Amino acid sequence: MHCLLVYCHPCPESFTAAVRDRVIRGLERARHRVELLDLYASGFAAVMDAEERRRYHEPGVNERRVGEHLERLRRAEALVFVYPTWWYGQPALLEGWLDRVWVPHATFTMPEGGKPIGRVLTDIRLIAAVSTLGSPWWWWTFSGQPGRRQLLSGLEVICHPRCRTLWMALHRMDSVGPERRAAFLERVEARFARL
Repeated sequence: MHCLLVYCHPCPESFTAAVRDRVIRGLERARHRVELLDLYASGFAAVMDAEERRRYHEPGVNERRVGEHLERLRRAEALVFVYPTWWYGQPALLEGWLDRVWVPHATFTMPEGGKPIGRVLTDIRLIAAVSTLGSPWWWWTFSGQPGRRQLLSGLEVICHPRCRTLWMALHRMDSVGPERRAAFLERVEARFARL
């Protein structure tokens, strides 16, 4: 399976970088191909300007500035996100990637006649996300899990009809000790090695 791993963290020494490396190791153990997209290292511009927004619904035109990213999505059979949860959601750079790259006609069809948006990226059969959160699990659940819902439920409906989802998270990131962090890394690698 060709896996596009979208990684988003500004600090190369972060725990999130260690999570990324363990996801990659697990996927490679399972003999999947991994294509890494590091949004910070690549210098991705997250801000959609006024002209890009005005032409957002124009087929073809809306692909011009993000064509390379769309090609990566079209190659993907699995989409894996690794990022920290900040203020209940993704970092702004990841949100900007979603806003700018997931454009109509190239990644989904627009709703018509009372029907919802339609599937385009039907080669994607798995969407996974691994994140760290400062909040405890119960508070994250009480808040409605907005980041998880956006990535998994929101994207799932425009991928393969039987697209599977996977969520892994380390809660209380700011207060857990090294043993819990190490155990989480082991769980992450083992889970992705079973895919």
